Amino acid sequence: MIKELTQDAIELLKSLIETPSFSTEEDQTAALIEHWMTSHAIEFKRRKNNVWSNSKYFDKSKPTLLLNSHHDTVQPNKGYTKDPFKASVEDGKLYGLGSNDAGGCLVSLLATFTYFYAKENLAYNLVFVASAEEENSGTDGLNSMLEHIPKIDVAIVGEPTLMNLAIAEKGLLVFDATIKGRSGHAAHPNDDNPIYKAIPVLQWFKDFKFEKSSPSLGDVKMTVTQINAGVQHNAIPSEVNLVVDVRVTDAYYNEEIVKLLQEKSPCDAITPRSTRLNSSGISKDHALVQAGLSLGMKTYGSPTLSDQACLSCPSVKLGPGDSNRSHSADEFIYVEELEQGIEKYIKLLDKVLNKITTF
Repeated sequence: MIKELTQDAIELLKSLIETPSFSTEEDQTAALIEHWMTSHAIEFKRRKNNVWSNSKYFDKSKPTLLLNSHHDTVQPNKGYTKDPFKASVEDGKLYGLGSNDAGGCLVSLLATFTYFYAKENLAYNLVFVASAEEENSGTDGLNSMLEHIPKIDVAIVGEPTLMNLAIAEKGLLVFDATIKGRSGHAAHPNDDNPIYKAIPVLQWFKDFKFEKSSPSLGDVKMTVTQINAGVQHNAIPSEVNLVVDVRVTDAYYNEEIVKLLQEKSPCDAITPRSTRLNSSGISKDHALVQAGLSLGMKTYGSPTLSDQACLSCPSVKLGPGDSNRSHSADEFIYVEELEQGIEKYIKLLDKVLNKITTF
């Protein structure tokens, strides 16, 4: 059964690659996932472009484990030398947009869910969600599903990790900051030019160090990523606008970072766009992590954001493929990674679902 599911999963991934599914435009890939569900006799529901299912013998008295990955992709970058929408296998590599991030994880988790779907007397319920709008942190992705699916006690979020356990993940805060000055003609003296005032402010952001460090994620990383001021050569603008990207560790709540920067930063105003993308993780002592360690998986802290940020329960990021290939030109995943990924997912869940442990 595993061999057959694996081949079906690879064929599904090829179809997903050849079906454009940019964030908010995933309706056709959602239909492909629906077809898988129907052909494997799995009852499912769809909400917008999210497709989800509960295991057949769902029992409300048992805890619930979520299996989630996304089927949207970023736009292909200009560095592609291959057709991003052509699934081709060369030297054991399956090429195509979304093959690595996160189509390989999605089809592997779907095959795993299918394997366990109709099994009885499992220690935990399973819920599978193929979610939309992960790449743009959209409002109609996994975050919108949490009120519609059963309460989740623990989750596996499928992202490429070389099948190692990302037991912590940095959150994200994006700030809009303003440095104000006095507008005027460039030909006249002006000691309140906000562009010049921005120089020490930029240096402050470059040099600032957050006091608390995380054992698994290290330091909070803050970066000025955009700057905008002025509209013509002979006019001094009245303000400079900055965008600041902050990657938050589990040493801080997002609200703590907001309060700290609003108190300490030398800007006239600094405002977060959202505080919902928190850092996330799971204890090394958790049964799911211990099962992974027993299979030879390694643990680490991930600097990249995923749908884990939507979840308030313990969660681990785990999947076939390599994060370094994500969003790259000529994206690919090894076919062998898919085969091994499905095998390892099944072995991991077999350890957890078929014995009594506590999440």
